[in-house]
Amino acid sequence: MNLSGTFRRLDPFSIAAFIVPLFIYLLTLAPTVTFFDSGEFITAIASLGTAHSPGYPLFINYAKPFTFLPLGSIAFRVNVATAISAASACYGVFFLTLYLLKDEQGAWEARLGRLSARLCALSAALTFACTARLWLQSNHDKPYPLLAFISAIVFWLMLLWRESYLEGRERPSYVYLGAFLVGLATGAHQIIVLMIPTYAWLLISADRRVVFRVKEFLIAFAFGFLGFGIHLHLVVRALQKPLLNWGDSKNLTQFLWNLLRKGYPVEKPPRDLGLLWAQVNAFNIPYEFTIVGMVLLVAGLAGFAVTRKRYLVFGYLIALASFLLVIVGYFNTPGELIFLTEEFFTPLYLLSAVFIGVGLFVVLREVGSHLPERSAVRGALLLPLFALPVAVCAMNYRENDQHQNYIAFDYASNTLRSLPQNAVMYTWGDSGAFPLWYLQGVERMREDLALPHTPHLVFDWYLDSMPVLFRGSRLYTLPMDQRYPENTLFLSVMEQYAKRPVYIDFSTRYSVAFQNFQLHQRGIIYRLDPPDFPSATLDSDVWGLYSTRGILGGSDMFFRDLDTGKAILIYGAALVESGETLLKLGEKEAGTRALDLAGRVSPEAGQQALQILRSYGVR
Repeated sequence: MNLSGTFRRLDPFSIAAFIVPLFIYLLTLAPTVTFFDSGEFITAIASLGTAHSPGYPLFINYAKPFTFLPLGSIAFRVNVATAISAASACYGVFFLTLYLLKDEQGAWEARLGRLSARLCALSAALTFACTARLWLQSNHDKPYPLLAFISAIVFWLMLLWRESYLEGRERPSYVYLGAFLVGLATGAHQIIVLMIPTYAWLLISADRRVVFRVKEFLIAFAFGFLGFGIHLHLVVRALQKPLLNWGDSKNLTQFLWNLLRKGYPVEKPPRDLGLLWAQVNAFNIPYEFTIVGMVLLVAGLAGFAVTRKRYLVFGYLIALASFLLVIVGYFNTPGELIFLTEEFFTPLYLLSAVFIGVGLFVVLREVGSHLPERSAVRGALLLPLFALPVAVCAMNYRENDQHQNYIAFDYASNTLRSLPQNAVMYTWGDSGAFPLWYLQGVERMREDLALPHTPHLVFDWYLDSMPVLFRGSRLYTLPMDQRYPENTLFLSVMEQYAKRPVYIDFSTRYSVAFQNFQLHQRGIIYRLDPPDFPSATLDSDVWGLYSTRGILGGSDMFFRDLDTGKAILIYGAALVESGETLLKLGEKEAGTRALDLAGRVSPEAGQQALQILRSYGVR
């Protein structure tokens, strides 16, 4: 075997399109669990279970082998899996860009040693790698980069079929493989179906008569259904009762409930122009690629619009219309939840990056064609090709550097440190619950505790998952139309109160009014006590057990997402409450320390702390 010949055939540009993004992602990788869905995803992956609807079985099975790597925590290993899938998506941009430009390399490109197309493709890949959206998805567990990579592969397969068909060669296997991958990709996220109109256009635009090939379309549908079979993971694993078994898809009813996201009924808001504009801006090319990237995208589309490749321009516009009509038009997401839809556009951003690479090539070709043939400036034109990815990287590096992001891990571990043996604590928000699931279920911390999640108490499948806590519970007897988080919480608390210490987290404290209990603070959580319990009590020693990495003003950790910011505000508000209580108890020194720390954690809390200190005559 001639290894030297093999290495000589390796394209260093294609290698760089994968390795450079991967290096950036590993450099900024989150070392452990983060907020939002992170703790839930990692717990599902570690137990080979089912995440929240629609289950994400492909992403779970893709990431599971990485959990056996002999480095870091389980969370870190899953984050590595995501970084690799994101780097693969960047390679998809390089490969597609180069494929679209293969017939555009004329005499001008030849005189430059056939470098221009490869360099443009590499620049597009690196620009895509450093966009805020993909970068944020790359350094902790997310399924969307994997989805984007598959969407690029299917796009390429449709182009292969089209090329072979126009050359008089039938290659239906390309379509069948593409259909299988689309079905499989629904196990990463169902938004892959929004790319189907574009894939269909690539076929139909070659010859409209292909729509009459019923047999081939039925075979393609069968292959798509075969790929969709990845969702049997939900059923098979539900029967095994894994650690995380969202929706318990043990029968057809529960399977469809999970697949169709029936657990997330959202009342659609009345739409005005302001909300519509905010929804449309969830897809934002200038924000992700800068104004220069937007100009290059237009140049790439315009460059192909006047050639025989205009079908590619229509394909992009069809994808754009498909995503906007469904995500903006049909979903009609409430304003406070629009940020959740931004990730859905990742496959469309990948396709945009491809046309930005094309636009870069078009601009270089047009400028170079007006220069003297032997001008040294021709070669110099290649030098600024990487100005765009460098600029985008510089803009987004600091905000996406998570290599010191321990805030979610510490918030969850601090919560666990606050609880006595065999306590039960009710959580409310997902970001307050999911890191706890990871620490207890995967890292095996504080397995003596029960941590029910209040919004899920309305579901029988969730009660079934905690038989020790809910066996024989009256919650099962409540009719479904009478199950609301508040009343199921109160009923469950009354059942548990006589058996074990009952606590609630900060979010629950400020979401529900506990009129029949006194709430006594213990750090960032609260103990429920009877009304006649002495009110002037405080467990202040728990603050000394807390880890505060990344939350003090002098920290080098800059990364702040929405829930990280909320966690910091919770620390600040809890310290203010603790400090004020200590002052009431006459513990002036301890109260002042707590209020001073509150100001160091959060400027908002600092203003409130200053007012409290003044009211007690403390300078």
